Amino acid sequence: MTHRVAVLDKDLCQPKKCGLECIKYCPVNKSGADCIVLNEESKKAQIDEDICNGCGICVKVCPFDAITIVNLASELASDKIHQYGPNSFRLYKLPNPKKGQVVGLLGRNGMGKSTVVNILSGNLKPNLGRYENPPEWDEILKYYSGTELKSHFEKIKENQIRASIKPQQIQHLAQSFDGTGNELIEKYDERGVSRQLVKQLGLENSMEKNLKELSGGELQRLAIATVASKDTDFYFFDEPSSYNDVFQRASVARVIQSLAKLGKSVMVVEHDLTLLDFLSDFIEVLYGEPTAYGIVSNVLSTKIGINVFLEGYLPVENVRFRDKKFSFDVSSSSTDDFQIGSEIITYPKLEKKFSSFDLTIEPGSVRKGEVLGIMGANALGKTTMMKMIAGALKPDSGEIDKKIRIAFKPQYLENDIDVEVIAILDKANESPIEGSQEEEQIVDPLKIKKLYNKSIKNLSGGELQKVAVVSCLLQKVDLYALDEPSAFLDVEDRIAVAKFLQKFVRSYGKSAIVIDHDIQLMDLVSDSMVIFEGESGLKGHATSPMPKSDAMNRFLKSLDITFRRDERTLRPRVNKLESRLDKDQKISGNFYYKK
Repeated sequence: MTHRVAVLDKDLCQPKKCGLECIKYCPVNKSGADCIVLNEESKKAQIDEDICNGCGICVKVCPFDAITIVNLASELASDKIHQYGPNSFRLYKLPNPKKGQVVGLLGRNGMGKSTVVNILSGNLKPNLGRYENPPEWDEILKYYSGTELKSHFEKIKENQIRASIKPQQIQHLAQSFDGTGNELIEKYDERGVSRQLVKQLGLENSMEKNLKELSGGELQRLAIATVASKDTDFYFFDEPSSYNDVFQRASVARVIQSLAKLGKSVMVVEHDLTLLDFLSDFIEVLYGEPTAYGIVSNVLSTKIGINVFLEGYLPVENVRFRDKKFSFDVSSSSTDDFQIGSEIITYPKLEKKFSSFDLTIEPGSVRKGEVLGIMGANALGKTTMMKMIAGALKPDSGEIDKKIRIAFKPQYLENDIDVEVIAILDKANESPIEGSQEEEQIVDPLKIKKLYNKSIKNLSGGELQKVAVVSCLLQKVDLYALDEPSAFLDVEDRIAVAKFLQKFVRSYGKSAIVIDHDIQLMDLVSDSMVIFEGESGLKGHATSPMPKSDAMNRFLKSLDITFRRDERTLRPRVNKLESRLDKDQKISGNFYYKK
């Protein structure tokens, strides 16, 4: 027996632009029943899940990829926690908050993490799938009798639980609060720890500024400090790493862990696996079909949870949720396996002085078929280096002779234009993208075809990032420069983009420079690396390109963090501070350890 899930993406469904193929070709409709009809109010297609036979014809004939039909095991039907309406997203099972522990939620975007936090914080009452006739609290508590979640929901019912939530979209904070950082944190500081948090998160020079004047990283850390200063039972952090460099991410992790040490329940959604590994005590995997349905796994240890996610298989539930596993084969990231070509650009020692910032860049080169990774703290001049190589900024000392064509994907992306994605891609490609060779080579592997008819202003952060990466790679140039391509991408997309980028560069004899703060992504994508050091906002110094292992060792030493490779997946893992392995590797000077 199966349990049918039929979901319609209302943003993609465009009956005025199609021939209503889903209604015409539905075999149940042809037999005389009304399985798929045009809803009079919404003017969108509507599917009757009770009589749908799951044939999937409507999925194939829809020109806009707006329909998802999935057959799930029938026993899952009793685990449905919430559904928003007909043919809409539904969530199965819930994670358990644990007192004194950090629970990491790991899954793709669109799997219901927002639904989870809204339910567990008391902002959304679970309807157990009955959106037309929602249950009362007594019935919900009966459903959870005998489980850890019953007492949690009892507290929500009696208004006894307080939650403190750091949302994903921090820019809304600057829009809704007109005041300085100090005014914000003093308003919410119930634990009397604002000064301590400001120091821990490196915000001393940011607190007198209005929120609208803060950088993305400053705003992110201020939001984390404000949430952590409240005295509540349940803390939730949605993507706390965004806009922060690796050093700042380590500080954020310690602040979040300190809340668990006070006996509080803490949950974190994070796509930077290195950070998630570092700060979580347990992992719960969310799997399913993005924007259609999400299922929460049983609780797992951090190591097993991340490995299970990468392998795409839950052994306890005997569920395969991805047809391939992600590997971190050490040899695949070695330049010995392929022939790096000639130098595409060589640069001498470069210097650039601003009113309050000095930058020095040691000489180097970028070669054909190579990805040069750039790592370092924020405000050390990484983007400035990229702009000087691209010819967009003239150095004060040193000159780049060779003029090459460069495509640049900026760190901050604009989404305030009402233009369809396909128009942006056509422009980048300098010819229609549909049916082209470039569509097959670049668009298809990165899976953005279904976004063609969406407006840029309606894209999520992750969708916008992928469109920006594809637009960059479509340009006919010699060198691709990508500034923080991981921002807003989920774990699967980060790994997919990193592996695709390396394959693309090698296959077509191109070159790329990538700036990012996700250590795992940089370990995966880079052939050689430049490390930035110095004092943020005052002076920056960039090394010459170094072999990846030497560069990673130098960078991790500055972080006082050691890495080992997981014996099963070969992914880089952070050693627990002061553990035997951590001490041994530090004594030997081997901060970046290959097993």
